[in-house]
Amino acid sequence: MNTQTQKEMTVELPEGFTARGATADDLESAMKLFNRWSRSVIGRDELIDLDALREDLKSPGFNIEEDTRLIFAANGKMAGYIEAWTIAKPPVHPWIWGRVDPDYEGKGLGTWLLHWAERYVLRVLPDVPVELRFAPRVGTYREAQKPKKLFEKMGYRHVRSSYQMLIEMDAPVPEPEFPDGITLRTYHPEVDAAAVYQAQRDSFRDHFGYVEEPFEEGLKRFKHFWENDSSDPTLLFIAMDGDQIAGINLCRPQGFDDVDMGWVGTLGVCRPWRKRGIGLALLRHSFNEFYRRGKRKVGLGVDAQNLTGALRLYENAGMHVHQAFDQYEKELRKGTEISVQSLSE
Repeated sequence: MNTQTQKEMTVELPEGFTARGATADDLESAMKLFNRWSRSVIGRDELIDLDALREDLKSPGFNIEEDTRLIFAANGKMAGYIEAWTIAKPPVHPWIWGRVDPDYEGKGLGTWLLHWAERYVLRVLPDVPVELRFAPRVGTYREAQKPKKLFEKMGYRHVRSSYQMLIEMDAPVPEPEFPDGITLRTYHPEVDAAAVYQAQRDSFRDHFGYVEEPFEEGLKRFKHFWENDSSDPTLLFIAMDGDQIAGINLCRPQGFDDVDMGWVGTLGVCRPWRKRGIGLALLRHSFNEFYRRGKRKVGLGVDAQNLTGALRLYENAGMHVHQAFDQYEKELRKGTEISVQSLSE
C-alpha cells in the first residue's frame, strides 16, 4: 500500500464512543483493561506492575498524550487502548501495541485504533531516508485469533515469533562455571552505563530486527530502563575479562506479570567471547541468585528463530516455552531493509 492511499483512509468511531490521548492518571484503568483482555485470551493477567508501565511510557522521546489513544464508551468506561512507538532512530519499524476490552469486541474499535496508529506513524516518514523500507509492526499472543484476523484483514503478514521461556526450580541449579580469566561483578550506575550499553549493542548486532542507531539516543533509553526506582543494580551482572566486558545479564526483581517470578531482561555475550560457556554461566548465576532471594521461577523472552542459538542455550539451562508471541508487519513504503535478517549481514 502506498503512503498516500494510507493517509486518505478514514475509519469512524462507532456512535457513542470518544477517543483521546492518555495521561498518567489513566494508566491504572488501562492496566485493568489489559488484564481483562489477557484473561479472556491466555487465562491470566499480562501486567501487574503499574510502576513499570509508568516508567515505560516515560521513555525518552515518547509522548504519552500524543503517542497513545484511548477509546471510551458512553458510560465512561475505557474500552480500547493503543500505543504507537516511533522513538527509534531511524524509525523504520514503528511498534504498535493495543488492546480492546472484551465487553466491546465486535464493534470496530480495534479497526479504528489500528487505523489511527498507522496514520499516526506516517508523521515520522520524513525522518526515514527515502531509500529505506518503512513497515510498522504489531504482535499478539499465539492464542489471540481475533487480533490476528484483524491484522491480516488490514494487510499485515506474520514475520516472526518469540517465546517467553520459564524455569521452575525446587532446588538451586548447578553452580556456574566461568572460563579462566572471567570474573563477575555487578553494575555501578555512576560509571558503567556507557560501557554496558555498548556491550549490549555488541551482543545484539546479530539478532533479528537489530537496527544501529545513534549511541547517545540509545544510551538515554538504556539508562532510563535500568536506572529507575524499580530496578536493582545488584541484579545487573557483568562478566569481565580484565577491563573488558565479555557478557552481561541484566535482570529485573520480578516479572511484569508475576511478582513471584524473577526476570532476565537482557542476556548477551560479545562476539569475541562466544562459545566459551559465558552465557550459560551468567544464566545459572542469575537463577541461583533469584533462588536465594526466594524466587522459584525465572522467565525471559527470546526470538523463536534466534540467529545466535540462544533458544538452545535456554533449553539446555532447564527452561521451557511458556508463552508464544507472534509478530506481524505491514509495508507502507518499499525500500532497503536495514534491520538484521540473517547472520550473513
